[in-house]
Amino acid sequence: MTETTGTIAELIERAIRGDLAARQALLERYRDELRRVVASRLDRRLAARVDPSDVVQETLADASRRMDEYLRDRALPFFGWLRQLAGERVIDTHRRHIVAQRRTITREDRVPDLPDDSAGILVRKLVAADTSPSNRLSRQERHEQVMAALASLSARDREVLVMRYLEQLSTGAIADAIGITEGAVKARLLRALIHMRGHLEVDL
Repeated sequence: MTETTGTIAELIERAIRGDLAARQALLERYRDELRRVVASRLDRRLAARVDPSDVVQETLADASRRMDEYLRDRALPFFGWLRQLAGERVIDTHRRHIVAQRRTITREDRVPDLPDDSAGILVRKLVAADTSPSNRLSRQERHEQVMAALASLSARDREVLVMRYLEQLSTGAIADAIGITEGAVKARLLRALIHMRGHLEVDL
């Protein structure tokens, strides 16, 4: 258990007993992490119209309304639950601003659902900038190869890779989100990185 996990567990117990300050503290604890989650998943075409902080605020308002439900069931770690709500708000935002505007579905909802620029970030982080043959590939080819490499990962390893390198979450925050130890997070990250690099090198 991380120090943060212990603090969250204490706040949850107080919230269950009706402590309103504890409820507010729970909602505010992960605001910065949620902003990074949202920013990594928003389509760049929305940058001029949608502030990730607004999506986070909507997420926290939704969490506040559904807090009693969470406190009864607690099926997920608290940050994992918030992150799930944030993902739902991002999908809703895409539908409102992109799908509705075009009157058609521009992309399928899939895991991970990453904008093109996010895939590019993964390429730069996972493949050496100066020596990799991927530098000769077009943007679309890079995107497709990263998507294929991500799809070849197990769901658990893919999740921690996206959380660490796109959502820029610490290993402690990842551990809090999915309910495992920091050591287990680091092991999954290492396994995912080795797999991704090997997959990209082979395909290139």
